[in-house]
Amino acid sequence: MSHQESGSLSLSKGRPARRSREELKALAERGNVELRSRQPDEASPAEVAAWVAENFAVSQAAVACSMADAALPHLVAEHLPGVDVLFLDTGYHFAETTFTRNEVAESLDVNIVDVKPEQTVREQDAEFGKNLFERDPGLCCARRKVEPLQRALGEYEVWFTGVRREEAPTRAETELIVWDERNGLVKVNPVAAWTFDDLIDYATVHEVPVNPLIANGYPSIGCAPCTKQVAPGEDPRSGRWAGLSKTECGLHL
Repeated sequence: MSHQESGSLSLSKGRPARRSREELKALAERGNVELRSRQPDEASPAEVAAWVAENFAVSQAAVACSMADAALPHLVAEHLPGVDVLFLDTGYHFAETTFTRNEVAESLDVNIVDVKPEQTVREQDAEFGKNLFERDPGLCCARRKVEPLQRALGEYEVWFTGVRREEAPTRAETELIVWDERNGLVKVNPVAAWTFDDLIDYATVHEVPVNPLIANGYPSIGCAPCTKQVAPGEDPRSGRWAGLSKTECGLHL
């Protein structure tokens, strides 16, 4: 049974003392070498999650999830039941995304943590003017996604992402495990080698929630004002910040 936590992080009692940056960096480097050397190919997503479970307590781990689907939370929870799943509650989500978040909370053995910006949308509008995302999407993402996540990650030693190599040229060289210098913890990308079809196949086989927008032409889902439908055959991420040079929100740079 899953648990829901609204607002800021709920700190786990009895969480082990956080290891030093040097220890965590060395662990990330060792893990990446080990998992890339598995034969005949690099480690599978399940093997990556199992490695994390062997080296980190569940209270030290977090999963970042956009709620496009629940494949990654399900995969991680198989090895780290009760893991925190961080949902960036930007204030601009599609109703379908919020619906999926609630389904994940109800159906998986995870703890949903709603990570909120320091300002509400109304407060941001008052300071910067209405619809900042239209005039300066980079600043909007920085305030509503990047800073809140960075603040949240300070409580953990390791975080899982759903970044996949096929998504964009900027992600083509994604490693399974890296040291995240900006956030000061280990970053794990267990599904880096998966295709979009692999993702959907996993969700189907394991009957985990999938955002209804996926079936309606939204293969990559962000905030509602900055996400458009994608025509068949187009770049799956072309619907994000359509018409702008922006291709990343900044979470994975």
